[in-house]
Amino acid sequence: MAIPAAAVIVPLGVLFFLSGLVVNLVQAFFYVIIRPFSKNTYRRINRVVAELLWLELVWIVDWWAGVKIKLFTDSETFKKMGKEHALLMSNHRSDIDWLVGWVLAQRSGCLGSALAVMKKSSKLLPVIGWSMWFSEYLFLERSWAKDESTLKIGLRRLRDYPQPFWLALFVEGTRFTKAKLLAAQEYAASTGLPVPRNVLIPRTKGFVCAVTHMRSFVPAVYEVTVAIPKTSPPPTMLKLFKGQPSVVHVHLKRHAMKDLPQTEDEVAQWCRDIFVAKDKLLDKHNEDDTFPDQQQNIGRPLKSLVVVISWACLLLFGATKFLLWSNLLSSWKGIAISGIALGGVTILMQIMIQFSQSERSTPAKVAPSKQGRNGGEPSRTMQNDNRH
Repeated sequence: MAIPAAAVIVPLGVLFFLSGLVVNLVQAFFYVIIRPFSKNTYRRINRVVAELLWLELVWIVDWWAGVKIKLFTDSETFKKMGKEHALLMSNHRSDIDWLVGWVLAQRSGCLGSALAVMKKSSKLLPVIGWSMWFSEYLFLERSWAKDESTLKIGLRRLRDYPQPFWLALFVEGTRFTKAKLLAAQEYAASTGLPVPRNVLIPRTKGFVCAVTHMRSFVPAVYEVTVAIPKTSPPPTMLKLFKGQPSVVHVHLKRHAMKDLPQTEDEVAQWCRDIFVAKDKLLDKHNEDDTFPDQQQNIGRPLKSLVVVISWACLLLFGATKFLLWSNLLSSWKGIAISGIALGGVTILMQIMIQFSQSERSTPAKVAPSKQGRNGGEPSRTMQNDNRH
């Protein structure tokens, strides 16, 4: 039975933010002490430290809400997952697609080195955003004039990454909503592009830049398609905290980087063609309520459960010792301070939940582009609506 959000946001929020602050402090310590002398040693340490925080959100998916993530891919690709560098290009169907990616990365053994291209404001989120910054996520401002050099520098930095990493890129530029689909359909119809039914029109500049600068050291592009079966409610962060289960289907196809076209224009067209095929794949999923490839068993490992229990015991012990030492709850002033602190945690959790909701992002305003009929980029008004 679903649990009222207020009954779980505070205790889970206290656990997440206290443990997260510990993780952030440890990350900052090693960033200052280790990274100036050995970047790769720092990366190996941070990979383990960051995972101690991110596993808490994996636990919410796996054990608290009981979300079932079903992976459809071929056996050869499944064996390679987590054993090679990969660029992930995905549609952006739900509010927790990034978290679904974390779950798959955890199953593949590379959660601590799972990276993504995010909007710049993400790094300001307390705890989780700070942890992403220490972990070398790429943060963009949604303006190609400013972001091009930032993206190129960030991609070059990954060249000597010591362990297998995944870099996720949501090439639609924003999360899928009906309003945004209508805007994309109007734009496609006005410019002679294929009219999408289940995806948005991809913004190819970031993808072309990523392929151009990663081709020499990243062997594969993982094409990811996320779908929600008709029998399942769409998952959101709020529903996760309320313990409401759902089902997410993920189709993954591996493309060898060496097989991609060589010129930038050809890579951009390849990306657009992939999304046309992805649209048809989602049509098929809508009919069959499943993907055609073999479903792989990714299980539900105990690791996230063990980490959360360990954090809970450690923080409960520390909090008990602190309260006994400080007598904080023995006066009205102490009780008031505690209440304010809990209220702050509640507000921070609400900010994180609201931040993940696609309904809060506005649809793109469509203006026909002269380049559209020749397969060019969407108009500037559509490009600037880059929510992720």
